[in-house]
Amino acid sequence: MVKFILGKKGAGKTKWLIDGANKDITEGNGNIAFVDVDDEHIFSLDYNVRLINAKEYGVETLSAFYGFLSGMLAMDYDLEKIYVDSIYKVINITSEDLKGLYETLEAICKKNECEIYINIDLTESEIPEEFKEYSIEVK
Repeated sequence: MVKFILGKKGAGKTKWLIDGANKDITEGNGNIAFVDVDDEHIFSLDYNVRLINAKEYGVETLSAFYGFLSGMLAMDYDLEKIYVDSIYKVINITSEDLKGLYETLEAICKKNECEIYINIDLTESEIPEEFKEYSIEVK
């Protein structure tokens, strides 16, 4: 399952992701990863949530992002959920990119039986209608 976390800058998308990761690590049986573009939230996350800085691995394109996530899942069969914060700061993700992004991430999720939550710097009014059911807007 893939969910886009939407909202304007400062709406609380990052807090939503951190709260979700912290809650899930206490309630789930699998591992939780939090992918970010810096280490700023290391003290906000439960110590059992794996914080991974995507910039340290050269993730700067969508295809590098897909390979990065696939590699994470190949290494850890118990990876239950992946929370992705602020990747749009290093990869320009537009509303036109959502179809390919969704299809690729959904295929990764189905193959690996995991969930991916990714925040996007768009609002619900800026995305195509077909993706609204896969989105949560933070206001």
